[in-house]
Amino acid sequence: MIGGGQLARMAHQAGIPLGVRFKLLADTPQDSAAQVVSDVVLGDYRDLDTLRAFAAGCDVITFDHEHVPTEHLRALEADGIAVRPGPDALVNAQDKGVMRARLDSIGVPCPRHRIVTDPADVTAFADELKRDQGEALSAEGGGGRRAGGYPVVLKTVRGGYDGKGVWVVEDEQQAQAPFLAGVAVLAEEKVDFVRELAANVVRSPSGQAVAYPVVESVQENGVCAEVTAPAPDLDPALSDEAQQLALRIAGDLGIVGHLAVELFQTRDGRILVNELAMRPHNSGHWTQDGAVTSQFENHLRAVLDLPLGDPRPRAKWTVMVNVLGGDYPDMYHPFLHCMARDPGLKIHMYGKDVKPGRKVGHVNVFGDDLEDVRERARHAAAYLRGTITE
Repeated sequence: MIGGGQLARMAHQAGIPLGVRFKLLADTPQDSAAQVVSDVVLGDYRDLDTLRAFAAGCDVITFDHEHVPTEHLRALEADGIAVRPGPDALVNAQDKGVMRARLDSIGVPCPRHRIVTDPADVTAFADELKRDQGEALSAEGGGGRRAGGYPVVLKTVRGGYDGKGVWVVEDEQQAQAPFLAGVAVLAEEKVDFVRELAANVVRSPSGQAVAYPVVESVQENGVCAEVTAPAPDLDPALSDEAQQLALRIAGDLGIVGHLAVELFQTRDGRILVNELAMRPHNSGHWTQDGAVTSQFENHLRAVLDLPLGDPRPRAKWTVMVNVLGGDYPDMYHPFLHCMARDPGLKIHMYGKDVKPGRKVGHVNVFGDDLEDVRERARHAAAYLRGTITE
């Protein structure tokens, strides 16, 4: 596995009962997964010689992030290494411009978008949105919806995650900032959505695929804060549509492994694809304790071309809340309170140094009463962070 973060750490944990022997390419010995995996190689994933030396003797290469250069992955494939997901699939998670073009070509519903070259181009895009939305409102006799235009969402096409590389701009002056980095920029309409959803699926090389229940995710400052599985009060027809859409994307793009499709549920009852992630994903962490087979185990089964496991939930509701770092660095001592208060609580810590706003762990709670499950998960995460002390 290339990448030593918490996703690799939890994938390694899922691989132990399967007898999977892990080899890890990490940046430092302190990386989350490097603390628990025995066979660790330290090196730069951006260097092809390092990748080739690391891949020697591996049956399969997979990832806990999408940042390995596409051309390096193609070189590994040319060397006869099994890379899963492959570079032609993974590039759709690496480059937002490529992703949008590919999803357009297969008819996947997305927000309106365009690659832009300068702030004036952003304004032209906003004006086009406003004009088209105004024409639609006139045709519908008004309808009371806000006309399009500014604000516009700008994203760097490569390198962004957890809200990084994303700007919501209100005018042409604000639109200057994303271009200072000298990278390509994607402009998207700011979608008027009810909530964010995620459809998680897993696909094997032989074409077998499974779909987990569609979940609701809550973001705070661009970081996933909470996930509820399944998404409460989601119309069954819309849930089926989201699952089928994710399965179709996985098949059409030739994805092997886990795919998370992040979605907007719009106020007029549609779903639009926001982002793709081709690896285990924060919106699937609930599956560790709330599903028969976790996303981590199924990702490993898929990349090794083993039969996939049952994705069904174990309980009516599961809530995952991320533990974000605050000003309170001692997260081990609060275990006593959390575990004594709630023996059914499941705590997963990543071995990271505590920094404000950093994901350092998560908690899972499952049961039959949504409000009870949600309160227990939120209380534990807040106590671990030090936000509450009783």
